[in-house]
Amino acid sequence: MDRRELLKMIVAATGAAMIGLPALGQAQAPAAGAKTPFSDADVGTLDEIAETILPRTKTPGAKDAGAGAFMATFVSDCYTARQQATFRAGLADIDKRAGGRFVSLAPQARTELLRALDTEARKHAVEVSETGTAEEGEAMPHYFTMLKQLAIFGFFTSKVGATEVLQYVAVPGRYDGDLAYIPGTPAWGTS
Repeated sequence: MDRRELLKMIVAATGAAMIGLPALGQAQAPAAGAKTPFSDADVGTLDEIAETILPRTKTPGAKDAGAGAFMATFVSDCYTARQQATFRAGLADIDKRAGGRFVSLAPQARTELLRALDTEARKHAVEVSETGTAEEGEAMPHYFTMLKQLAIFGFFTSKVGATEVLQYVAVPGRYDGDLAYIPGTPAWGTS
């Protein structure tokens, strides 16, 4: 699967273009040991949200892939100030809806809260440009759309997601145009 196919899957799963994508192409790798403006508690909350979306089963979960740290870095490096403000306000809202801290909720309560947010986000779908940004002065995508996109994107582009969850064949690999489908076979991490 190539990057375009992954982004199409994210759009299909979340109903919106990938937010912050234009800056990804221009982003520079953070310096070794560089810290994001997110606290360790924020990264822990992001990890728990991502793990609730993509839990560990017989395969690794989002925490195994370091999704929280990825999300914090992506938001810091690729989101506009307006997108960052929406994202941070969303984290605060999740804690408020959790009655204090999301991480203190039982697993079932976490799932119920995120399902309610997902339903709310689907009703709040807004038009964004093809690059995933809302025009200045227009409504921003729901913060849960941002969280869900980043959890999925971060997980499936991580080494853990690409090699232990998806099938992976190092490029260039070989071409097999007539491969038999076996039900239950995972999707490919490369194309």
